[in-house]
Amino acid sequence: MESSPLISAGLPVALFIIMIGIGMTLTLRDFRLVAVYPKGLIIGTFAQILLMPLIAFMLASLLGLAPAIAVGLVIIAACPGGTTSNLFVLLCRGNIALSIVLTVSASLITIVTLPVFTNYALQFYAGESESISLPVGRTVAMLVGIVLFPVTVGMVIRSRAPAMAQKAESAVSIFGGVVLALLVVGLMWASRDQLWTLLQQAGPATLLLNLAGIFLGLLAGRVGGLSQRESIAVAVELGIKNSTIGLLVTLTLLESSTMSIPAAVYGVLMFPIGFLLAVYSRRLIPASQAAPTS
Repeated sequence: MESSPLISAGLPVALFIIMIGIGMTLTLRDFRLVAVYPKGLIIGTFAQILLMPLIAFMLASLLGLAPAIAVGLVIIAACPGGTTSNLFVLLCRGNIALSIVLTVSASLITIVTLPVFTNYALQFYAGESESISLPVGRTVAMLVGIVLFPVTVGMVIRSRAPAMAQKAESAVSIFGGVVLALLVVGLMWASRDQLWTLLQQAGPATLLLNLAGIFLGLLAGRVGGLSQRESIAVAVELGIKNSTIGLLVTLTLLESSTMSIPAAVYGVLMFPIGFLLAVYSRRLIPASQAAPTS
């Protein structure tokens, strides 16, 4: 599933702008609280790195998926949350600082764990013994360029122009919602000729994986005693995956278009589910709770 040039060129720019806006809703105190009370980080990282791939193995067995589709499902489950997860957490009024830290930590850890799960899935389902590795430099550069740097810029702007930062949340939410809506339309249009076939092959499995991730995040948050905003952040990080990494592994490293189907389908289905979660959580969490603090 290939994206249009408008998406591939425009999305990084839009995300960069959005992350600056998200940075304007944060202070060092928000990140300090994540470090001082790391329960949300520990729970979210454990569920992201270990539990999601295990759920994928279970779904593949229960649904009797073809070997290549099963491998692809494990790969997308083992992928970290992407930068769009931070935007969805903003839309959901979740804990944005926790979301950013989870994105960064999971992305770095999966440099090691994603190849492990991928190689095991290849052996388990396809009987293949193939060793893959992810580009460390590219992953770190992406995190710095699209997450850490623009967020830092936004936090600096907030420290120097707090009045403007106070107004940033609603403007960024609207802009982010429009960008995500256009992204969904663009992805569906780019794959219009094969969308139904792809949905038939991997739709139920990827949908169940997405819903399982969100449910697991909410459940883990409740059992672990996290706040509503922390639980929402964990749920979004488990549900909104970096499907680009999944496509990179399957298309570039494994050179398998069939294995790429779950990542491609997941990359489309996670957006409407994310919007539904945002509607639910915005009713659950008052705007006053998510408002920037001084």
